[in-house]
Amino acid sequence: MILKEITIRVMKMRMKKPFTTSFGTFQDKDFLLLEVKDELGNTGWGESVAFESPWYSEETLGTNLHIIEEFLIPIVLGKEIGHPDEISELFTAIRKNNMAKSTVEGAVWDLYAKRNKMTLTQALGGERDKIEVGISIGIQENVADLVETVSGFIKEGYKRIKVKIKPGYDVEVIRELRKNFPQVPLMADANSAYTLEDVELLKQLDEFNLTMIEQPLASDDIIDHAVLQKQLKTPICLDESIHSLEDTRKAIELGSTQIINIKIGRVGGLTEAKKIHDYCMEHRIPVWCGGMLESGIGRAHNVALTTLPNFILPGDTAGSSRYWKEDVITPEVVTEDGYITVPNAFGIGYEPDLATIDKFTVEEMHYQVE
Repeated sequence: MILKEITIRVMKMRMKKPFTTSFGTFQDKDFLLLEVKDELGNTGWGESVAFESPWYSEETLGTNLHIIEEFLIPIVLGKEIGHPDEISELFTAIRKNNMAKSTVEGAVWDLYAKRNKMTLTQALGGERDKIEVGISIGIQENVADLVETVSGFIKEGYKRIKVKIKPGYDVEVIRELRKNFPQVPLMADANSAYTLEDVELLKQLDEFNLTMIEQPLASDDIIDHAVLQKQLKTPICLDESIHSLEDTRKAIELGSTQIINIKIGRVGGLTEAKKIHDYCMEHRIPVWCGGMLESGIGRAHNVALTTLPNFILPGDTAGSSRYWKEDVITPEVVTEDGYITVPNAFGIGYEPDLATIDKFTVEEMHYQVE
């Protein structure tokens, strides 16, 4: 296939409710959608998961746009590509910028699957026709609101509850949740809010039978996490620290983690995500798919990835209605009793809703082979 045209759309969509982590609160989601078209007129779609500000990683919507326009598009536009795995090889000269790379690569995976009359699940080697999903809940104003929110999602059938924690909003919050929901699979996500000075506090979480505590220490650390894991009964899951298969190998060998959260954008695309999945499966490290508050395009990629066999823990890929009054795909991603049925249409399985996409487009850039 030859990539003849590429379109970037800068999007702005308002979430139903504000979302709060240890980094701060936001409600408007700014992101990029990227569409590629081949010489036969087939199209593929990808989504940048970078936020407007560099609070999750050093990448932002602005840096992604710059890298895609100035460096990545010139590499692939007009290029003949046999398989999406080639994209990551073509991008090796560009250091890091994984979310930017993933945006382009994801669109090529969608295009490849459609061109070959396959679902993205089939193209990746996925095995499931439905996936278990959990829910990620931001920091609430008070514990009573959190308990009420969790209760609602449990009634909806979500298979795992993840709550954000930060210093001053941690042990007592988890204790109250456990008192109200003694059997629900529960995990705590710290988003790097703690240090080794907090070991004694974090050890208190062991009494609550958590599935995991996610990324308690620095976003670029695997050494201190190994020190911490030796002192905790609760499994540590790494998120922000894992950007590649090499990071995964080192973290596992050091004993820094017992679970890996695979986010497609954070690791540079589906090709690298699949490599990490395969390595973790070989070493009996369970994985799950984390969310980045994606629109339907990115959500669809997450659904396909989660069909791989070692995704044995429910991920963050909730239905579209969890975050959006209207999504950019049709049909929307729907959760029923804690499961998402994997679509069987070619490519990502959902059709981009161009009218809705146009409605939320702030700016559009178009590139094509002369």
